[in-house]
Amino acid sequence: MSENKHVLDAEEIAAQLASLPHWSAADGALHRTFRTVGWKGTLMVVNAIGHLAEAAFHHPDLTVTYDKVVVRLFSHDAGGITARDTALARMLETVIMWQPGADPESPLQGPPAYDPRVAYLVYD
Repeated sequence: MSENKHVLDAEEIAAQLASLPHWSAADGALHRTFRTVGWKGTLMVVNAIGHLAEAAFHHPDLTVTYDKVVVRLFSHDAGGITARDTALARMLETVIMWQPGADPESPLQGPPAYDPRVAYLVYD
């Protein structure tokens, strides 16, 4: 069976989730909620997920509300959680939760923390 269709067992999933602390496994899928400040941030998160999922040709289920996006990842063709799901979860985590101001040496400092009008994502 190809690596892409190998359904991970509970032990393999737990090992992967050790480095994905904001993700959980339930009902045969990986789950993560990205919290936002409001609709603008929600749309930005959805667009980022859409771009990454389409580029990977691996498509999550999304629940979209005013101030959050719930992601559900599983491999439909394999019938469970595979390496594709954990790889896409890592990519989503890296891109969406990137904090430009976390590196003081970077010229990309992000929006001013003192101005809530430009905030869009709740970092966890």
